Amino acid sequence: MQFTPGQDTAQQFRAALGRFATGVTVVTCLSKDGPLGITANSFASVSLDPPLVLWSPARTSRRFEAFAGAEHFSIHILADDQGHIGHGFARKGHAFHDGDWSETDMGVPVLDTCLARFDCQKFAIHDAGDHAIIVGRVIQAMARQGNPLVFAKGVYGGFTNKD
Repeated sequence: MQFTPGQDTAQQFRAALGRFATGVTVVTCLSKDGPLGITANSFASVSLDPPLVLWSPARTSRRFEAFAGAEHFSIHILADDQGHIGHGFARKGHAFHDGDWSETDMGVPVLDTCLARFDCQKFAIHDAGDHAIIVGRVIQAMARQGNPLVFAKGVYGGFTNKD
């Protein structure tokens, strides 16, 4: 597969990007319509001091405005047995019935059984073409033992250590 960006090759570009395995996250916030979540694999650490992370929602998402406007949000890293949660929030923003959840002191809905969680305050938002880059300052983080859910080539999978 070879292509030149700018041609009508969005599917080829997406297929090439799919060769890069990522973790799977669910980002949550409190919206005017109540608890809201979205599955995202565009998550990365930015800085240790101050503690910053980022994620990138698509501007075409019906949930974009709620997340772009949220002052607080939480990013959850899913465990390898939580693919159903990733699928649920990929389809609809109110899929909290797929897992146990509660609220932070800031009113942000959080998934109680995720592998790791970063509770954030919005630090910055940047234009990035058909997406935005939302940077969050981590106020609190938690993690538990387990293996992450992985996404590559359009499917969920697990991580196998070859050592």
